[in-house]
Amino acid sequence: MLGFIIAVIAGFLTPQLEGPIGGPIVKAMEGHIPVEPNEKRLIAFMVAMLIAGIASALLNSGTAFWIILGGVLGYFGLRMYEAGKKYYEERNGKH
Repeated sequence: MLGFIIAVIAGFLTPQLEGPIGGPIVKAMEGHIPVEPNEKRLIAFMVAMLIAGIASALLNSGTAFWIILGGVLGYFGLRMYEAGKKYYEERNGKH
């Protein structure tokens, strides 16, 4: 369970990690592998999930499934909440 929580936090923090973590990695890769500008956030997400996976393994808490699910929920959680809220309000006639 702790691994899942760590992954949710890591997924949620991905946009904030894009500059300090994604930027230096992209700069290091530029001479060897072409990286599109919109892939910097993906690289930050991959690093965040790697950190969450290592922390989960060190704490002996969580499986790969729960780490991935936690990361996805952390990354898309606010958008899913807003979409659900909008759907609920439209369904009940509240605008």
